[in-house]
Parts: sequence; C-alpha cells; structure tokens
Amino acid sequence: MINPPLRIAIDGPAASGKSTTARMVAKALGFLYVDTGAMYRAVTLAVLEAGIDPGDAEAISKMAEHLEIDQTAEGAETHTHLNGRDVSLEIRLPEVTAVISQVSSHPDLRRIMVGKQRELSRKGNVVMEGRDIGTVVIPDAEIKIYMQASLDQRAKRRLLELETRGVETTLKEIRSEINRRDDMDANRANSPLKAAPDAIILDTSKLSIEEQVKFVLQLVNNRIRV
Repeated sequence: MINPPLRIAIDGPAASGKSTTARMVAKALGFLYVDTGAMYRAVTLAVLEAGIDPGDAEAISKMAEHLEIDQTAEGAETHTHLNGRDVSLEIRLPEVTAVISQVSSHPDLRRIMVGKQRELSRKGNVVMEGRDIGTVVIPDAEIKIYMQASLDQRAKRRLLELETRGVETTLKEIRSEINRRDDMDANRANSPLKAAPDAIILDTSKLSIEEQVKFVLQLVNNRIRV
C-alpha cells in the first residue's frame, strides 16, 4: 500500500472513457475503485421503480437517505448493488440515462451522495471517477484528471457498449441524449461538470483504453518518485 494514501480523481462527460480507465487503473494499482456515476444511476433506478417524479427533490432525497448502495469488484468488473440487488446492467438502460441528470441535479441528493463518497475516499488508496470529484467530493485529491472526447466519438463508444449489452438504439438517439446530458451537467447550479483548476486535461478522442490507462499510471509513478 502506498503511504500516505493516494487519491486519484477522474472527471469528465459521459462516454469519455473515464469509467473503464478508472477501473483498470485501480486494478493495476490494487486501489479501491469508486464509480460515483453508477451510484447516482442506482438512485435514479430506484426513483423510476418507485414511481417518483424525477423532479421531486424532496421525495428523492428522503428515499436516498435509506438506500443501501454498494460496489464490489467481481473479476475485472465492478458491480453496483441496490439494497443488496445487483443492478449493474439495469442502471445502464436508456430510460435511466434519460433522467439521471435531472435526478442527480438536486442539491440535497448531491449532499447525501457526496457524504457517502467522501467516506469511501477515506479508506485509503482510491480511484474515484464522476463529474465533480476533483471540484467537490475530494478537491484535495493528490492527482486530478479531466477526461474529454469529441461528441461523435463518445456516441460511438456508448452505442458499442449498449450493443454488447443487448440494448437496441441508434447512434443518432445516443448522440442526442449525450449532448442533452452534457448541457444539463455543465449548466446545473449545484456541482456543475467542469475541470478543476489544477486538473490535468486528457483528450481521449484518439486514444485507446490502454493508452489512457498508461497515461494515468505514469502520473502515479511520477508522483511516487517525488
């Protein structure tokens, strides 16, 4: 274990490659991997299943306080559990994606979730990814990276991901949905999507996952040598 603990914050828009990169970096280093986006997706799934209006901030926050959201490493994958149930596939469905930005924009919900995420960040060496990790959740993280890519490239990546999961959709629909979510995430009043002032910007448009992972691991090696 690296001592003192090293916290890596990876932020960026949808399908920029941050989730896969963060997961592989954590595995290579033996760090705890926390997918905060999946945590918000689990809440969103619970909202839909309970029939709660995605705009009802009070009802959502009240429910979220009692939700048990856990993540476990199973082989090379991180699985998300909602009240003990594995929802790793369900939280990636288009109907969840369509309203996650609205659900996750509520200030009280974000306060609740940030508290849970900070608790995880104190457990030691951690790779945490999301949209406000370096700016809000752990702004004092030792390494901060903001990953970005072109809209077209991100839409193609998400289409491939959904196709492998057996979800039928089109590139046009995904592009439109990602563009809409980018706008909502960047312009929400509470914890908007943006790079931390001291974050390292990494454009992944023309990079493979292996190249992205190598880049982050090199940053870690440089940090350890200092």
